[in-house]
Amino acid sequence: MAYKITEECLACGSCLSECPNDAIKEGDIYKITESCLECGLCVEACPVGAIIED
Repeated sequence: MAYKITEECLACGSCLSECPNDAIKEGDIYKITESCLECGLCVEACPVGAIIED
């Protein structure tokens, strides 16, 4: 997996709509699953920079 979501995640949902493979799962802190295509759209969508390369 190329990306991970850090504790800075606000669970705002900005990344969810950008993921073309539904690879982000909701929770107190969102998580990126193994179905991630490594496209980076979630990184661009995150308003607080909580998604980083793993």
